Amino acid sequence: MTDQALTPDYDDAAARRNVVVLVLAQAVLGAQMPMIFVTGGLAGNMLSTNPCLATLPISMIVFGSMTTAPWLSPYMQRNGRKAGFIIGALAGAAGAAMAAFGLYIGSFITLLAGSYLTGIYMSAQGFYRFAATDMASDDFKPKAISYVMAGGLLSAILGPQLNKGVMDAWMVPFFGTYAAVVVLNLVGLFLFFALNLPDQVTDQIKKGSAAARSKAALLKDPRIAVAVICAMVSYALMNLVMTSTPLAVVGCGFTNDNANDIVSAHVLAMFAPSFFTGHLIARFGVEKIIGAGLIILGFAGVVALTGVELVNFFGALILLGLGWNFGFIGATTLLASSHSVAERGRVQGMNDALVFGCVTVASLASGGLMNCSGGTAVEGWNAVNYAMGPFLALAGGALVWLMIDRRRAA
Repeated sequence: MTDQALTPDYDDAAARRNVVVLVLAQAVLGAQMPMIFVTGGLAGNMLSTNPCLATLPISMIVFGSMTTAPWLSPYMQRNGRKAGFIIGALAGAAGAAMAAFGLYIGSFITLLAGSYLTGIYMSAQGFYRFAATDMASDDFKPKAISYVMAGGLLSAILGPQLNKGVMDAWMVPFFGTYAAVVVLNLVGLFLFFALNLPDQVTDQIKKGSAAARSKAALLKDPRIAVAVICAMVSYALMNLVMTSTPLAVVGCGFTNDNANDIVSAHVLAMFAPSFFTGHLIARFGVEKIIGAGLIILGFAGVVALTGVELVNFFGALILLGLGWNFGFIGATTLLASSHSVAERGRVQGMNDALVFGCVTVASLASGGLMNCSGGTAVEGWNAVNYAMGPFLALAGGALVWLMIDRRRAA
């Protein structure tokens, strides 16, 4: 759906400048996410009296993101992207400080509270990809999304390697990770002052907000519905497996550094393909790229189930990252082309709330499946990977339905 009266004057030159800023933000601020995802489950395992709740700190991050998206997206629609991104960075710094304090006093509840605030940052980071399209032409949109997501490649290198140096630097285990995250947030927030998002774009969105379809009407749009489903499944399954990975790696007799290296390889695989994902979408079509992503996610589960050697962990997590990249960037591109400017805040907030709602459930299930579904780490790891199957079938079925529906309409 398009709304010509409310379509802003696109300026790909300005969009490219914004992409540079957002890539740097992904690299600097985004480095905290692999650091916290490696550390969160291990810290939870240390402080929690119930091993089934070990991954609850990660679940609280995702829950924070889920509950933030519905108010942060409309807030940015009224006040601009820059204000929302600064709020996210400040919340990330406050959350890391609170989590560090929780580790210092040995309080699992305080660690969870800090994790929730980190979720506000995670929600804001999720809107970087949409901000990249605000001034972009239709031809440049998939490339802009891909380039911004590619900034995660730098965070994949910076985050785990920085974590290796700081996570055991203090007497309190993992305290150094959260202290370093505070610094990353406070330094990174200054990048947003370089964003060039003209006021008239925000003004047009404000004036057109009354014309936007309701949430129920939006979800009846086949393209929006399938985009949301594929985004939910791609992100939730990636999180399901990634959350359990450090516990599985350590549980199978390997080291914390091995876990950092595997997560680093995974995050590299998540973002490195972004340099060409947009070009692939433009050449082959968004539905085919999403479908390829779902198939690759399935292969990740197969590799994980064939053994628990380091090569299996590396192979599975690399495929998991690549599948997420194609599935999630493809779903984001499909969504971005399916609504008017007036519906931007409503659609994007609803999408991220639904996506991170599923990711919250996945991260909660991850700890339960990993620690409480069998007597050994191998049995738990297998349960995590078997759980992917039904959801991949759901997303694949929805995508096939959309493609058939479009052919009939044509």
